[in-house]
Amino acid sequence: MKKLITAIALLAAAPAWAEDKMTVLLDWFINPDHGPIIVAQENGYFAEQGLEVEIVPPADPSAPPRLVAAGQADLAVSYQPQLHLQIHEGLPLKRVGTLVATPLNCLLVLEDGPIKSPADLKGKKIGFSVAGVEEAVLTTVLGKYGVKLDEVELINVNFSLSPSLMTGQVDAVIGAYRNFELNQMDIEGVPGTCFYIEEEGVPAYDELIYVANPETMDIDKVTRFLAATEKATQYIVNNPDKSWEIFSGTSPELQDELNARAWVDTLPRFALRPAGLEAGRYARFEAFLKDSGMIDSIKPVSDIAIDVTAK
Repeated sequence: MKKLITAIALLAAAPAWAEDKMTVLLDWFINPDHGPIIVAQENGYFAEQGLEVEIVPPADPSAPPRLVAAGQADLAVSYQPQLHLQIHEGLPLKRVGTLVATPLNCLLVLEDGPIKSPADLKGKKIGFSVAGVEEAVLTTVLGKYGVKLDEVELINVNFSLSPSLMTGQVDAVIGAYRNFELNQMDIEGVPGTCFYIEEEGVPAYDELIYVANPETMDIDKVTRFLAATEKATQYIVNNPDKSWEIFSGTSPELQDELNARAWVDTLPRFALRPAGLEAGRYARFEAFLKDSGMIDSIKPVSDIAIDVTAK
């Protein structure tokens, strides 16, 4: 009897199941864009789904999708525009979920500067961080106002977007995030103005997405991950102040005015249905890149994005 009681006690103390491990690579250092991931971790929603999730900020922001393609991580936070190009390069990647469901990118100028319209950028300097999609975006936005891309000077300012604009090195920057650079400039007393690219002819797209290698991914784990982040997003929307406390409480570096402002501006942009797929959005952007000369052919949406809940 004593041995039976001991056995029962041991069984009761043991976990009901072992948690499945996942590695998720971020696109950048932790910031409010990653709110649902961090809140899901802190509120135990991953654990509820039987997941043990390792969240890894990258040493090289360009590396996460390639590491996932190489089978070295389960998921990477990436960008829809870049995914299209990466797939045409031959990387085995697909979008499996959405984190931020609207563009964040904008064409940023000084609020009190001479640029009142993209038309005023003819003969001016535009800073950028990453070549490629930004050229297609600029061609569309400027073209709407009769300005050709070769009528502006493009300057690679690396990731010093707002500083290069505030110091007069350039007249505008593309690739600035409306939830960060706008707030950063306002805090520093040099307010900016955004021309929102989706209002200037660029098809709307998902800014931040989750990508996986379709050849190696575990759909069940991915589905549970997305269920946890959906619950976290609902919590954030219902409890914006409390969720900010939870998020910012994970690191002293997050507890400043810039991140607090960015949190408020990012909250309405989180995907409420992260697993949901709007196929037309991916088809339209694929066509946009083809028309812009960025890709040579058009791939079907099924080669670019999937709805894992339909599997």
